[in-house]
Amino acid sequence: MEQQTLGAALEAAHREIDGGIEAYLAAGGTVQDQSDTLVRSLAGLRRHIYLEEEFLFPSLKRSGLMGPIFAMEREHGQLWNTMAGIDTSIERGDAPGTRTACTELLTLLDKHNAMEEKVIYAQADGLLDVAASSALDDFLGFGVLPSDWSPRSALG
Repeated sequence: MEQQTLGAALEAAHREIDGGIEAYLAAGGTVQDQSDTLVRSLAGLRRHIYLEEEFLFPSLKRSGLMGPIFAMEREHGQLWNTMAGIDTSIERGDAPGTRTACTELLTLLDKHNAMEEKVIYAQADGLLDVAASSALDDFLGFGVLPSDWSPRSALG
């Protein structure tokens, strides 16, 4: 990926993640294929949060975007905690609880993604240093979320 397409790639990830959650809800949360789609979407969202916090945000903070980045990190914690609730609902077989939590997650994502795309991604291509851009590009290609990682702003 070229540096100037970073924002577009990250926005596409937003659409893919949201689309999986929306597909689960549209199917009524009872079709196994849609449950698998939901689990993949949550894994994708976790990986997306990781790549932003570990590869994108540090460089942008150094460029002066401290306030917006801190807001995004706080919201990442809320998203992470909501996903933990969805995991618990899935484990319990609580389809209504899973659907409710997914609806809450989409509401959080709608607000979060809009601000992130408008403020962060719009400036990311121009502000990322070469090393950060290269590391992010590499991770987008084949990086894996460490199993023990969670955002500092997540509870527990």
